[in-house]
Amino acid sequence: MSFESLGLAPALLRALAEQGYAEPTPIQAGAIPVVLEGHDLMAAAQTGTGKTAAFSLPLLQRLSSVQTKGPRKPRALVLTPTRELAAQINDNVRDYGKHLHVSSTTIFGGVGMGPQIQALRRGTDIVIATPGRLVDHMQQRTIDLSQIDVLVLDEADRMLDMGFLPSLKRIVGALPKKRQTLLFSATFAPEIKSLAMQFMQSPHEVSVTPANTVASTVSHQVHPVDASRKRDLLLHVLSQDSRRQSLVFSRTKHGADKLVRHLEQFGLRAAAIHGNKSQNARTRALADFKSGRITVLVATDIAARGIDIDQLPIVINFDLPMVAEDYVHRIGRTGRAGANGLALSLVSHEESGLLRDIRKLLNQEIAINEVPGFELSAPLRLDAHAPRPKPGQRQPQSRSPRQGNNGHRPHGHAQQGKNNGAGEHAMGNRKRRRPRGGKPATGTQR
Repeated sequence: MSFESLGLAPALLRALAEQGYAEPTPIQAGAIPVVLEGHDLMAAAQTGTGKTAAFSLPLLQRLSSVQTKGPRKPRALVLTPTRELAAQINDNVRDYGKHLHVSSTTIFGGVGMGPQIQALRRGTDIVIATPGRLVDHMQQRTIDLSQIDVLVLDEADRMLDMGFLPSLKRIVGALPKKRQTLLFSATFAPEIKSLAMQFMQSPHEVSVTPANTVASTVSHQVHPVDASRKRDLLLHVLSQDSRRQSLVFSRTKHGADKLVRHLEQFGLRAAAIHGNKSQNARTRALADFKSGRITVLVATDIAARGIDIDQLPIVINFDLPMVAEDYVHRIGRTGRAGANGLALSLVSHEESGLLRDIRKLLNQEIAINEVPGFELSAPLRLDAHAPRPKPGQRQPQSRSPRQGNNGHRPHGHAQQGKNNGAGEHAMGNRKRRRPRGGKPATGTQR
């Protein structure tokens, strides 16, 4: 199957060819014809399957086929959970629509509203927004949603997890009743079905990936280690190839910053990305990582949404996620486009229960390999009574040898804490692309 067979316009086919994309992925092949026909759509697709193109290509075609007169009001609204993902989607939309007269802008928090208001006043066809900042604009009456023809809810499951349901209801209530609605989610969980019933009209369903599956090209490995030795083991692992791009996940914002300081002390080029960072700092760190100016990016779960990098060789879980499903989201950033990837987890005794949950979710064994010099003082327990760290609770310091075989003194452990928020007015706590790639995320696009 080719993109031509899906009915896409020549200008879109030209843009895709210039980027080297010839064949659609399964989610694109299933979704694009449905969207072009004007139906509402529920699509289940994991990160890295090409879902951004699955909605943006037919969206661009629809908007370009209708010419508007006078000042342009937004005709399409894309809602997404985080700033980084909004910027990434906007980059993709601009790439795919480079030969069309369709404009887009991003609306998200962490930056001033002034440039966003100016962009809206100049006129734009597509608004790509996080729910919290969009509600701010609605309250200040700086955005007109009366002409929205297409609504896209991207990563709807994550927006629900982050507590955005009240904001979503408020936003949808301000949109025209007659519109096309596209919902993309990792799963068709009951809460997603409920959301669809509220917002959609007889949606078609497209599902290409079973829930909680990972690419077969990703290998999984665990290094057991005492909590107090984790930072030294991480340094040991990263030092094996200091030029390799490595994405490291920390459970807390404070822990991410401590890790970066520790790695920089030993000459590694690292940066952190989390909800407490300014938007400029987050954008710069992501751009530096994509360009190779830094080789280690330490991220929290929510801030990492929108990290879309081809050929990322390794994802390291410095802390296991509190919710097993987040493991799938994390490691979905490696092993893309048929490339091999490694998901490496540093697991302390206190995280045994979390590891057991992950193995149960994946329904597969994960290789457990001790690193000489970093042996665990108490073995991992993978039975039904395995311990789990409590949110907000530090892992206990484990007594360990004064020095490991990497020659560095062990430092303190990373603090265990609650899942971070994204700073986008989320109103509750968390319960628990192809074409791929893109340019470095930038701020508000005009």
